[in-house]
This record gives sequence, C-alpha cells and structure tokens, in this order.
Amino acid sequence: MVLGLAGQAEALARGDVTSSELVEESLERIGRKESLGAFRVVRSEAAAQEALEADKRLADGERLPLLGVPVAVKDDTDLAGETTPFAVSGDHLPAKRDAEVVRRLRAAGAVIVGKTTTCELGLWPFSESEEFGCARNPWNPEYTPGGSSGGSAAAVAAGMVAGAVGSDGAGSIRIPAAWTGLVGIKPQRGRVSGYPQTDPFNGITVWGPLARSVEDAALMLDVLTGSHPEDVYQLDPPVRSFAEAARREPRRLRIAVSFRTAFGVSGRLDPEIRAAVERLARRLTDLGHKVFPADPDYGPVGLGLIPRGTAGVADWLDSLPNPRPDPRTEAEARIGRVVGKRLLPLAKKMDPYLRRKVGRIFRFADVVMTPTTAQPPFRVGAFDGAGYRKTQSGVAAACPYAWTWNVLGWPGVNVPAGFTRSGLPIGAQLLGHDSDEATLISLAAQLEAVEGWVERRP
Repeated sequence: MVLGLAGQAEALARGDVTSSELVEESLERIGRKESLGAFRVVRSEAAAQEALEADKRLADGERLPLLGVPVAVKDDTDLAGETTPFAVSGDHLPAKRDAEVVRRLRAAGAVIVGKTTTCELGLWPFSESEEFGCARNPWNPEYTPGGSSGGSAAAVAAGMVAGAVGSDGAGSIRIPAAWTGLVGIKPQRGRVSGYPQTDPFNGITVWGPLARSVEDAALMLDVLTGSHPEDVYQLDPPVRSFAEAARREPRRLRIAVSFRTAFGVSGRLDPEIRAAVERLARRLTDLGHKVFPADPDYGPVGLGLIPRGTAGVADWLDSLPNPRPDPRTEAEARIGRVVGKRLLPLAKKMDPYLRRKVGRIFRFADVVMTPTTAQPPFRVGAFDGAGYRKTQSGVAAACPYAWTWNVLGWPGVNVPAGFTRSGLPIGAQLLGHDSDEATLISLAAQLEAVEGWVERRP
C-alpha cells in the first residue's frame, strides 16, 4: 500500500486496512531491502504484537493521529528494551525507558518497527560505522543517503516506512533528506524534547521528521512537539497545528536566495546544485513570491558550533560503558575535553549577538533559501581509512550550508529540488526566523503541489 503517514492513518480509521497488514508489509520491505542497511534493529515480533493491539483499539472506536501506523526512529534515541549505541562499539545495556520522542509516538498510537542506522555520535554526513554497518542510498546503493540520520532517510525513501524520526545537530536531518529526495524538518530549538538528553549537544541538536510529503512531515512534527519538565530549552505549544499549516496557502513572501557560506568554510558549490536551487527560485517567483539575492551576515557563527559539538561528543562518549570508538570520534572528543568545554560558556553567551547579526536579514525577508549541500552524495566508503582532519575538511566542504541554523536554534526545512544528471537527488533548504516553522511548512507544501516530488520514487 503506497500511502503516506496521513493516508495510512485515514485508511486504518476507515477500516480499509489493518495495522497488522501495514506492519507486515513494512517488515517485508525491510527484509527485502536489507542490503540498503537502513536498520540496525528490526522489532519484528514486538511490532507485530503492537499492531494486533492497535487493531483491537481501532475496532473499539479509538482514534489517534498515528494509531496503528508503522514508523522508525534513529539509533540515537532510547527505545525501552533496546540498546542505544549511537554507532559506537561498547558494552551497551538496554534502555530502561523510552525517550520522550518515542513516548510521544506511542501516545499517538504509532508502531515502531525498528531503529535506523547512523554514524558514530552523529559526526558525519554519512551513516557508516565499522561495528554496525552502513546505510545506502535507495536511488543508487553505491552512494550514501547522507547522515547522520541516513538510515531513517533510506527507510523512508525506499518505502519501508512512510515516516521516520531523525536528529539534526549540524544538518543531520536536512542533509539526508536532500540526498534521498525527502522532506526533512529541523524544528526550532526546544520544540521537540530530546529527553533523557536535557541539553542535547549543548543546544545544537534537535529531533524531527523525515517523510515523503510535507503533510506527513508536519503530522509527525505535531506528534513529536512538546517539552519535558527537565529540558533546558522549552517552548509554549504552537497556537495551530503544523498539519494545518501544511494545508494553508502561504501569504506572498519575501524570499532571499543565498549561496554564501559562513566565514571560514570553504567548498565549491556543484554547478548542478546551483542550477537546481536557481530553478526553484524561479518557481517561487512564478508562485507570486518576491524572490531576490541576499546573504545573511553570519559573523563568527562558527565559534558557536565548535565548542558545542566537540563538548557534546566528549560528554556522550564519556557516558558510554567501555566505548571503543573510531579514532576520528576519539579525536573529536579529545578536542571537546581540552578546548570545547572551556569555550562552551563563551559560545552560549554569544547567542544573542549572533541572532541579532544573522537575524537582520529578516528585516527585509521572511524566508532564506540556500542549497542544503554544496555537493551531491558521496560514494559509500569515501572516507574509509581517512584520518580526522581529512574527513573533517572533506565533509565541511560538502556540507557548509546547514549547520549555521543549528547554532541559531531556528527552524529549517529541506525540500527536494531535482536530480543530478546521474540521477542522485538534490535539495534546497528553506530557513526561517525564530519559531516560524509554520511559514516554512506552508511554503514547502505550496512548492510540493507544483513540483510533484511525492510521486518520485527510487
């Protein structure tokens, strides 16, 4: 059954299909496409049992947003009874309780079929590790689906599930969404709880949805939205649902198109990606929006990222039981212990200044559109055997556009922008001001209606 999250939920409510049938189909596709490496853990028996329970609840007249719908979560997310290695080899123990995002998925009735493949501690825009294997791109398995939420993206792009949860600390939802032809939403900092991580990677990491359509991504974001009392960053609930925003026509918007990267970040923009973003800009003009070139003034935004990221890697690695990390992960953690933690107070103190500086663009623009990545997907194994510096410089040049919004904490949405001549997906990101996911979602839905990317499948 080729239906999205919303379509599956509606079909279940009508009685056109059972949860057991949907989950069985999902598990069959996971098994048939095992070579893509999208999942680290598949919960075949548990998911089948949960589907039976969902069918009983549906028969009794219960209705919830995702009751009986199969979904997946990334392997940085605690799922009771399963380990959370985050791709690091070690003596891991099963989680005793669900993470808050899993609790919210279950509260909405979703059936979690498994945990998806990632890279060690989310460091890279590929989803490969020596211990837990690699995720491959459904459009061409010789290439990566991106990272670090690459398993989640591969699972959705290949039709194993209609929606999956990822996390984004420097583009880790938007990059794999771009490289697999999906919609990926990085919410506003504090919109979705990372609990039991109360301040995930010191404020740069947030959890969010990957789906084929804007409607499905918005529906999942509605389900995930909410704070835990212990979260460092908390937001009031939105006045209207994000699913409603996906059904609402946006007003005439002022859209700044930017190809500039933040200071200190080198990298050549692939001509095919530039052309794809420029084509999307013309499409937005045709839709009645005011589209013009303009660049945010990023200032020293990199100083807000490096201490947060490196200190976060050090903290996570140090929390694991007898970890045996890749040398590159250990190098990042060492930087975090020696430098990152010392500079972390300064990095956080810079937040208001950076938001004012970058936020000046919103005096004359409502949305900023940039490429999501500067280069198309790497080949699987492109950085095998590479040291820390070579890997870091390579991925920084390929993915210089997404991480700035993690420092600011503001929302961003990847939308499909077409394909390279070799058939690999390209993405553009719509970037918004503080807590303005609704505008981005409405605009993305309008684009989807004329671009028709939902029907494009590997």
